[in-house]
Amino acid sequence: MTKDARPNILFIMSDDHSAGAISAYSSKVAHTPNIDRIANEGMRLDRCYVTNSICTPSRASILTGTYNHVNCVTTLDTHLDNRLPNVAKHLQASGYQTAIFGKWHLGEGQAHEPTGFDEWSVVPGQGDYFDPRFIGPKGQSVEKGYVSDLIADKCIDFLEHRNADRPFFLMCHHKAPHRPFGPHPRYDDLYTDPLPVPDTYGDDYENRAAAASAANMKVRADMFYEDLGLVQPEGGGNIGDRVWPDQEIRKVPHDYKDLVLIDRRAGERLTFDSQRELDLFKYQRYMQRYLRSIAGIDDNVGRLLDWLDVEGLTDNTIVIYTSDQGFFLGDHGWFDKRFMYEESLQMPFLVRFPKSIAAGSTSNRIAMNVDFAPTFLDFAGIQIPSYMQGTSLRPLFNDTAKDWQTVAYHRYWMHKDEVHNAFAHYGIRTARWKLIYWYNDALGQIGANDGDEPPEWELFDCENDPHELTNQAHNPAFSDVFVDMKALLDAKMAEIGDLPLH
Repeated sequence: MTKDARPNILFIMSDDHSAGAISAYSSKVAHTPNIDRIANEGMRLDRCYVTNSICTPSRASILTGTYNHVNCVTTLDTHLDNRLPNVAKHLQASGYQTAIFGKWHLGEGQAHEPTGFDEWSVVPGQGDYFDPRFIGPKGQSVEKGYVSDLIADKCIDFLEHRNADRPFFLMCHHKAPHRPFGPHPRYDDLYTDPLPVPDTYGDDYENRAAAASAANMKVRADMFYEDLGLVQPEGGGNIGDRVWPDQEIRKVPHDYKDLVLIDRRAGERLTFDSQRELDLFKYQRYMQRYLRSIAGIDDNVGRLLDWLDVEGLTDNTIVIYTSDQGFFLGDHGWFDKRFMYEESLQMPFLVRFPKSIAAGSTSNRIAMNVDFAPTFLDFAGIQIPSYMQGTSLRPLFNDTAKDWQTVAYHRYWMHKDEVHNAFAHYGIRTARWKLIYWYNDALGQIGANDGDEPPEWELFDCENDPHELTNQAHNPAFSDVFVDMKALLDAKMAEIGDLPLH
């Protein structure tokens, strides 16, 4: 049998890993030496954007190369029909060995389990950090250990038992650092010094759309006990339940007076002398647990990279590290994602392929998660099917891109979900400008269609206002830009076939 010389593809994706928590992106808070290796030995994309900043829809777009109004995975509750074509099926049919291990989150059961993969083992739903359940072709099993380690173990086992004469396509999907965070105790000595607080931590949401102030994603007011690794004092509710009927019971109180918090693991009792002390405690605790969860990913990225080195596969393997969307790290006072604001919209994307990508290179051209599937097929020498709506990123990697895409599109459909109260919206991002249309209750897909929030526009100058603090949509000095951006939005929606509501 003649050896198939096409490149291997190792796609490593975490969950909710902000570019701001990767040291290759000049993070002020994180140290990620193994993830940084991919950037140092390859390329960093600085304008890679998600088309829908929530887990399930983003994963559907990555797998299918289509926007969510096409693949019909628009919210956390709309799951992928596994009869649809996807990139793994195309690669599998062309001779690639295909596998996925880790987080799937595109539905369970025969109609939604992974298809197109020779081997798969995935966690149900969000999965657990310790002793997680895995689902595979033969059913479910509980595996002892830490989830990030176990996922990497499965990947390495697949690689060691593969057919060395055929290329592989391996999707390593980490559950971490999705909240509630679950760092391994071995990382307890990391990030013990106070972390810098974002400049916008005290954002008052003035001169912004109503969605900014209405969101229940504030570190100071909306963090849950389990997010911070705390339990409630006696009489405070059933601390063993993950989801309580009353969401307010899960939240750490905002008022510091007479408040006693208890560390879940150590049993330490914590009290506070001022509101500021409590507010900063929540931020520091949140970030420590988040960053320590990322440390487990970084170590296991290193294991995979080292394995490729030892086996002599580094030169012919495309390695990508990304996340299914961005994440707020106290920016604007928020945690979580969902919004089109930059920290949530931007996906980290690092890629290494020594044969054609210059070490230490960067690109500020626009990329989107719908572009990932066409990119895999391009490198595999497979014709990109007409149903895919993305563009191969290969020209960016080897600096041959001409007439490149200049507009990224985002649409979030889950209007006023019961926990986060994030408003529905869509919009576009160009190199300098961002336009957001908060259509709010126009369709009432989720939550009460109460009409309390009329549609609103936001326009940001991302070059001169990178923190997006000043909405220029109603500023006469920016009227021409506003008109031009609305025209670009209409053109983009027409191009991809989404339905405008403005």
